[in-house]
Amino acid sequence: MNLYKDKGNSLSQKITLLFLETIILIIAGWFLFFQGGQQLHKWIGWRFSEGNNIRNTILFILFLIVYGRMYVTIFYLLKRKMPWGEAFTIPLAFSLYYIGFSLLSLTTNKALTLLDIIYIFLFLFGSFLNTYSELQRNKWKKNSDNKGKLYTNGLFKYSMHINYFGDLVWVTALALFTRTPWALSIPIILFCFFAFYNIPILDKYLSEKYGSQFDKYRKVTKKFIPFIY
Repeated sequence: MNLYKDKGNSLSQKITLLFLETIILIIAGWFLFFQGGQQLHKWIGWRFSEGNNIRNTILFILFLIVYGRMYVTIFYLLKRKMPWGEAFTIPLAFSLYYIGFSLLSLTTNKALTLLDIIYIFLFLFGSFLNTYSELQRNKWKKNSDNKGKLYTNGLFKYSMHINYFGDLVWVTALALFTRTPWALSIPIILFCFFAFYNIPILDKYLSEKYGSQFDKYRKVTKKFIPFIY
């Protein structure tokens, strides 16, 4: 529970995290644009095509959006301490997105269709849900009149963890954009992580901190997926 209770800068951990994410992003670019898939085939025998150049380019641009949002999150929005373990495990998780989706994209050379445009907009929608909800909450918390109060406004009216739902949406969109069914295993893993591990831990902390405020909030608000769950 100290993960949420303790406040701090954790600058060294944040710089380490961003450095590792940068390395992972460079590796993803190598796979997508510099025959990294063919080299991997030589090393371990996994076969990859070159994929579709336009798809690869758009996928990398979407990765850059994720990377930029991560920068805003850890250096502007994150107020709690970051344990060293988290500084290493978060980049490991994001390697599933950057490297995993890159390799999966290289397994098909399908041309882009209207469906892919829909997936791009779905990615942007999920990114908006995650970052904008956090910005709304951050602005509200800066008001000293709100100290000790639970934030239930903005996008958090529709889900107690709308930011996590946004993560699930943009990760699912990336999986769909790769046009391979195996990619859907990644958002499924993410859903299970949120639903069965992260959200229960956070809810316990919020219940202890806000008491009746949180009890009232969860009675009228869906936990994760708006209007459904």
